[in-house]
Amino acid sequence: MQFNDHKSAGLSRRTMLQAGAGVAGSIILPASFLRPAFAADDKPALGTWPVGSQGDTVYIGASIPRTGAYAVQGEDELKGMQLAIEHINEGNDLLKQIAPKIEKGVLGKKVELVVADSAAKPNNAVQEQQTFINDKKIVAMTGSTSSAVAVALNKFAQREKILYLVAISGSNDTTGKDCARYSFRQCVYGETCANAIGPVLLKNFGKGKKAAFMTPDYTYGHTVTKSVNDYLTSQGGWQMVTNQVSPLGTQDFSQYLTNIANSGAEFIVNVNWGRDAVLSVQQAKQFGLTPNMKMVIPYQIPFLAKEVGAELTEGVFAATDFWWTMEDQYPLAKAFVDAFQKKYNYRPEWGAENGYMQFAIWARMVSEAGTFYPPDVIKQYEKGETFPSMVGDVKFRAEDHQLIRPVVIVRGKAAKDMKNEEDFWHVVEIVPGEGLMQKPDAFGCQLGDYT
Repeated sequence: MQFNDHKSAGLSRRTMLQAGAGVAGSIILPASFLRPAFAADDKPALGTWPVGSQGDTVYIGASIPRTGAYAVQGEDELKGMQLAIEHINEGNDLLKQIAPKIEKGVLGKKVELVVADSAAKPNNAVQEQQTFINDKKIVAMTGSTSSAVAVALNKFAQREKILYLVAISGSNDTTGKDCARYSFRQCVYGETCANAIGPVLLKNFGKGKKAAFMTPDYTYGHTVTKSVNDYLTSQGGWQMVTNQVSPLGTQDFSQYLTNIANSGAEFIVNVNWGRDAVLSVQQAKQFGLTPNMKMVIPYQIPFLAKEVGAELTEGVFAATDFWWTMEDQYPLAKAFVDAFQKKYNYRPEWGAENGYMQFAIWARMVSEAGTFYPPDVIKQYEKGETFPSMVGDVKFRAEDHQLIRPVVIVRGKAAKDMKNEEDFWHVVEIVPGEGLMQKPDAFGCQLGDYT
């Protein structure tokens, strides 16, 4: 794995472009202007194809938050990607169960990852991926952790005709109104988590409850809060008594927690993510709000329990993508947990699982398509064929490029019940994904063109 830090590298005239809300824009030359009119197989050059796949190595660009509020989760995600690249290049048996045509590399090419620190900022991520395109002719890009970054890279990928393998992104918008033909997401998101955890909350706590929401002020927070509130109000008669919206990177939640203390809430639905989630959970305890008020985490962050301690997550219900004890049920999960633990000396969180699976799926799709030509790879995804994963058989939905996959509901264990130092969560239920998803056009997805 190669690490390139492009954060302060010189940027070309094509670097700054409109890639979503908050992303600076300027006039740029279209990608096709700088490339020959036609390439291999009488297909027109497109994105970095065919130049990016003509050598003995192909590159994937990763813009990962390695500093800032989401840095811990970004590093875990990156480790999963690095392990996947290693497995692709050696033709590892685990990866071959997901991508059976892989030998050593993809279509005879070694795969290499180039990495930069996005700090969870859309501007950074777009600029870094532009540099990867210029310098390495990447055949795919990945990264996010912040859905604001994911939405920006969706737009950028569609314009540049480079495949975007969405990393962590919980916003409904990522495969909703901001979806893109060139973008694919495999993790769970707000709507699916709300529809999975909602019935569990009603079963355990009943109807007619009062809830205070804590919402980070960007697309992830707003869409997750809406989905959870919509479910609880429509199906359980719950009432949102306050919605405390805070900016990403908040350090002191006292004003928001004071408002919650005065709201009459019985539950805190905490949608914060990354370091913001850790601090808000800790400060809710310091303010004496929990455990008198029950905490609910509708979109669990990797390492939450480890960072705040079992005392603060005991009894907390959360929705997540993957938990390592699923190794007892799914053979691929067992193989992945073992391989990851051997390499990194801890059991993987769901960010690492997500990063690994995105690369394994990409390797499957390219090898099945028999080409790196982007439209052909996209159409392979869109066939909707079922394939194995860490959480059972899954498939992509062609209409919005969202993976149909289960949501895992967990509940925090008491410290005395933990079987080892990483045994924080009990898996309550694994909810099949298809029934949790909105109709493909419900959130306004318009995928856009192949070319």
